[in-house]
Amino acid sequence: MPEYKAPIRDIKFVMQELLDCDKHYQHLGYNDASEDMVNAILTEAAKFTEQVIAPINQIGDQQGCTWTDGVVTTPDGFKDAYQQYVEGGWPTLAQSVEFGGQGLPHSLNSAISEMMSAANHSFSMYPGLSHGALATIEAHGTEIQKQQFMPNLVEGTWTGTMCLTEAHCGTDLGMLRTKAELSADGSYSLTGSKIFISAGEHDLSDNIVHIVIARIPGSPEGSKGISLFIVPKFNVNDDGTIADRNGVSCGSIEHKMGINANATCVINFDNAKGYLIGEVNRGLNCMFTFMNSARLGVALEGTAAAEASFQGALAYAKDRLQMRSISGIKNPNGPADPIIVHPDVRRMLLTQKSITEGGRALIGYLSQLVDITHAEKDKIKVVNAETKLALLTPIAKALLSELGFECTSHGVQIFGGHGFIKEWGMEQLMRDTKISCLYEGTTGIQALDLLARKILGSKGAILQPFMADVGDFCQANASNNAMAEQIQTLSAYFEQWQSITATVGKKAQSNADEIGGASVDYLMFAGYVTLAYFWAQMASVAHNKLQSGAEDRAFYQAKLHTCEFYFKRILPRAKGHAACIEGGVDSMMALASEDFSF
Repeated sequence: MPEYKAPIRDIKFVMQELLDCDKHYQHLGYNDASEDMVNAILTEAAKFTEQVIAPINQIGDQQGCTWTDGVVTTPDGFKDAYQQYVEGGWPTLAQSVEFGGQGLPHSLNSAISEMMSAANHSFSMYPGLSHGALATIEAHGTEIQKQQFMPNLVEGTWTGTMCLTEAHCGTDLGMLRTKAELSADGSYSLTGSKIFISAGEHDLSDNIVHIVIARIPGSPEGSKGISLFIVPKFNVNDDGTIADRNGVSCGSIEHKMGINANATCVINFDNAKGYLIGEVNRGLNCMFTFMNSARLGVALEGTAAAEASFQGALAYAKDRLQMRSISGIKNPNGPADPIIVHPDVRRMLLTQKSITEGGRALIGYLSQLVDITHAEKDKIKVVNAETKLALLTPIAKALLSELGFECTSHGVQIFGGHGFIKEWGMEQLMRDTKISCLYEGTTGIQALDLLARKILGSKGAILQPFMADVGDFCQANASNNAMAEQIQTLSAYFEQWQSITATVGKKAQSNADEIGGASVDYLMFAGYVTLAYFWAQMASVAHNKLQSGAEDRAFYQAKLHTCEFYFKRILPRAKGHAACIEGGVDSMMALASEDFSF
């Protein structure tokens, strides 16, 4: 099993050198988030993930969760690790001081979440879902609901879930059957079943707070008739203490491809007491607070998996001896050369490295945008941040989950036959990561959201704030000879992005299927180009550091080499996606449904 080491040097590079988190935090009033404090927290988080969370990752995969008469038991070590997580105050880090949190920035917590996910994907999901539940209750709950549920969720002694999917409907939530009937005391009685509920039942916390969508009888059909409810496993007294057991039970747990140590549950509601969040029939609007938070979390999962796989593959590639280099012997004292000297192994390693570091920069940037939506006083800046988040969230979620899975595949490939063997841990990373391509809306759903609802729905207006930032960066570096090739390339790709948008919009006027036919290629094109922008920014920082005589020259030089690889070997993939978009939808739709056969 790879020995995970938190990439503190690169995390600090993104936070402190690329994104200047100290200036960002001070402007937003996060005065406690000084450079010394941030460094201390990152160091302690690294110790916790390396020494407590990572060692139980493979155990969790081997043992999985067990279900007996509705009771779910997590693998050996998980309960103790979660207790240490709570005692260390980690759940409270970025939560509101009013409810017992430390009030630190979301972006700092995001960096820690990456470490946890890379060290142990299954474990990280138990507290991870609580963040979305907290955000939803804080944004849309009543004051009474906040006082009842938030302190324990913030503390981590309670955990949260998101209950959307039903057996007959996945993404099409308007088809749901779970019903919520008004009770005499103003609460609701919920009846129905939900499937694929991550962390829906377990033995880590004292209570589990389910955020559930359901339909109130008489509500409109489809998505316009969905309401949102808080439904705890145990009922809660007015003072927030636990009362009797609610009508919530776990019918079974799923036997899955990966993330075996996280309980994926069938949750049954049998006249379960629930509390309406927000307005009747406005449940999906409220739920998007949870879903958007979760989508950024899933993007982070892809980056974290790529990091973990890269670490394992790199160590193996430096040690494994196989064949001689075609350009001459590199290890004259050994029977063969280490496989890291072979260009194809370099191709896979640099793909992992460039995707991981580019993804980390994108996630860091998005997490700072979330900070702005939480703490910025200037409403114009908040709207600007929200617009960029709306554009980039589906891109990050889909791109980084797909590329994270690709990177774990490269990890298996670099190990050769050993990568297919369980004890090395590389195949677990691949199995665990595939779910990220499905969570919170598949890649196809993210692509439709991006192209149909956001890009074409806004007539391209949603692109403008981000495009303006890219234009300003390119203009500021126009006379930088060291960056000339990359700036020229970047500018051309962003111009092509705008051109493709106009082309798809025009085609869609005569055939709406052109949107669906182009959407995934459009998102991937946009994603590769977006990562190129962040790589160009990182290269600019690295150039400046080298010119100023900074120490750690090897680190900055590696950034420049990796940037060059990304621009020459990864970014050109966008051209293939552009060609597919140009090919149109006709070839997809020409074959009649009844003519599909085997």
